[in-house]
Amino acid sequence: MLPVILIGLALVLLNLGSFALMAYDKRCAQAGKRRVPEKTLFLATALFGGLGGVLGMILCRHKTKHWYFRLFFPLMLIAQAGLLVWGYLRFLKS
Repeated sequence: MLPVILIGLALVLLNLGSFALMAYDKRCAQAGKRRVPEKTLFLATALFGGLGGVLGMILCRHKTKHWYFRLFFPLMLIAQAGLLVWGYLRFLKS
């Protein structure tokens, strides 16, 4: 049970970080300040921050005009959710 709780906590933190990066980059864009590199936004989302990245894109209305963000952020979220479900079901069987 402890590994599930630790994984859940890590996922929450990773997604909060991904969302925070999206929100911070949006604020920087509005203020004309130095921006967060797109590679960093993709990396944060790829490292199991898919939900935070997608929510940051939707709620902050950020990076929605870029086709590669609109396509790959949701795809990463779906892949991560599938991987987590697969891992959880595999964990239950052992």
